[in-house]
Amino acid sequence: MIYNKPFVIERADPWVYKHTDGYYYFTGSVPGYQSIEVRRAKQINDLEENAEIVTVWQAHDTGLQSELIWAPEIHFINGSWYIYFAASDHPHIRDQHHHHRMFVISNDSPNPLEGEWEEKGQVKTQFESFSLDATVFNLNNRLYYVWAQLDPRIPGNSNLYISEMENPWTLKGKQTLLSIPEYDWEKQIYLVNEGPAVIIRNNKVFISYSGSATDENYAMGLLWADVDSDLLDGYSWHKSPDPVFVTSEKNQAFGPGHNSFTKSEDDAHDVLIYHARPEANKTGDPLANPNRHAFAKVFTWDEEGFPKFGEAGE
Repeated sequence: MIYNKPFVIERADPWVYKHTDGYYYFTGSVPGYQSIEVRRAKQINDLEENAEIVTVWQAHDTGLQSELIWAPEIHFINGSWYIYFAASDHPHIRDQHHHHRMFVISNDSPNPLEGEWEEKGQVKTQFESFSLDATVFNLNNRLYYVWAQLDPRIPGNSNLYISEMENPWTLKGKQTLLSIPEYDWEKQIYLVNEGPAVIIRNNKVFISYSGSATDENYAMGLLWADVDSDLLDGYSWHKSPDPVFVTSEKNQAFGPGHNSFTKSEDDAHDVLIYHARPEANKTGDPLANPNRHAFAKVFTWDEEGFPKFGEAGE
């Protein structure tokens, strides 16, 4: 498949879910960070100009869900739609009192562009701190939640964690630390592990994630565990010391990351969805620069059953 480069303009943190109705459902961070938008189309290349587009939720006027609405993901769980996202209560301050938290909204309509979205509240973790980028996956009839969070006891901005869920908006049991920024590529400007995405193939659970600042230093890493292992046991998980997807100046794809996974239109291929910039960030806060666009590329698997993502911008 040949996908438009990019296939959606100015949408960072792109999430694409292919549903049983044949539609691709797309969401991502909307510049200005004040709303959640969902699009759908029968082909990935139609998600920019030929999609149905609905703003399904607006930030509150004040309070914990009023600022910096980041990285929504849409999931279909047990017959209902859920959108996971992060929000803050202040546009600039980030400290122990003002920071991102994770929230969920749900919709029982067969078509998530219709019906009513109900706020299910904050997803509470074992401590209250900067937290974001939640994703969920189901394995052996157990629902898991993976997210990024700051631990005041660990140097850096965010680490990755996993927990089982009681229901799609409530965690249960222990919460396991999966990864901290430890390698140089994860610690450029900021010490970051964030943006996890899960794909289960070849008897392994793979979690891709992103590290470093959101400029041209942004890159993707990879964790994995055997599919029949205890996913809440930190010893089950392995981590690549090297990034698996990085800036390609040749292809003008800078800071690729915050990815998701989907299937091609014919269901024959796995597709990597990610954002990238057309140039290095020249000045100021890269989060204020809306030039992160959504890209898609087919990827393959090597003889050992690991993903081969290739080059960004291909």
